[in-house]
This record gives sequence, C-alpha cells and structure tokens, in this order.
Amino acid sequence: MDISNEEGELLVKIARNAIENYVKNYKRVAPPKDLPKKFYEKCGVFVTINKLGHGEKQLRGCIGYPYPDKPLLEAIIDAGIAAAVEDPRFEPLSVKELNEIIIEVSILTPPELIVVKSPKEYPYKVKIGEDGLIFRWIGGSGLLLPQVPVEYNWDVEEFLSYTCMKAGASPDAWLLPNVKIYKFQAIIFEELEPNGKVVRKKL
Repeated sequence: MDISNEEGELLVKIARNAIENYVKNYKRVAPPKDLPKKFYEKCGVFVTINKLGHGEKQLRGCIGYPYPDKPLLEAIIDAGIAAAVEDPRFEPLSVKELNEIIIEVSILTPPELIVVKSPKEYPYKVKIGEDGLIFRWIGGSGLLLPQVPVEYNWDVEEFLSYTCMKAGASPDAWLLPNVKIYKFQAIIFEELEPNGKVVRKKL
C-alpha cells in the first residue's frame, strides 16, 4: 500500500485523536468516513507511543496487528487505544501525559515466510533498516518493527536474537529446526513533537 506524506500525517492525527478521546472519555471514536479508499482496505499496522524525557524518547506503549485482518482506519484506532491503555509493560496513559507523548504509526506489508535450507542462512535474508521480523515457535511468537534494530544499533544476528527473546525463546532459538521466521516492511510516520508536525521516518 502506497501512502503519501499527507495521508500519513492524517493517519497519525487519527491515531492521536483516538488515544486522546479514549484516555479522556473512555470512548472509542468511530472511523472517519469519506477518506481515500485505501484507508478502508485491510492492512497490518502498529501504533507506538513514545514519551519525551531528558532530551530523548522513551517507549510508553506499542500495540498492533501484524496481519491484514482489519481495515486500516479501524486497526489504527484500535491499536492506538490499546497502546495507550492495554500494553502490559506500562500503566495506562494518563490525561496529563497527553501533551508529553509522540505518536508513531507503522503501516505494514503482509509478513512473508523466510525460506532457508539451513538456519545459518537467516542473517543473509534480513536487511537492517528495511525488514521487521516475526519469530514463531511452539512457545508463542514475537515481533520487532524495522525501526527497532536501527534505534538500538543491532546487527542482523542481534536482531534475530532479540526477536526470539520477544517470543519468550532463548536468543539462539533462530538456529533451531521447526521454527518459522517471517519478515515484513513498514511505512512509518511520526510526530516530531507532541501534537506537532508529522514526517515520514527514514531508517
């Protein structure tokens, strides 16, 4: 799905509106109507909430849908609300924090299974700054967005290891047989400051 800068800005504003309305009123906003047709197509999406503190961003919540199971607008509204109040790593977002957070929206391509003859081939099939990863094993699954290894300056093997740990597996679980690793790409838009200008994020 191709998203213009103007459309990306609109999607971020929709996410913020959904978050603010729910945190203040405990009500889910209805998806807007009469927007571009692509906004009503099913698409994977994540909404990330970062909080500004001491000159740097700190994660405050991140929830999403890796598969195209919901229309884009609905997915953004639901993911935004969930990131604000349902991320088990954090307390629900408070009203006073709304002016301290930066909203980031990632629109995902459908995950693609990485096919290898040997697990040792995985590092050659993943590109930092381009691919996000999903690791699936008998114990569950874990996902990391494409921007994460860039932000932490990981190499490919570190990226694979942290994705395994996100799934509750050991860091070297990507070398085991009978696991599945998927990759996907994302178009990312974020606010430069709370409720401020929205830009396409370059990795």
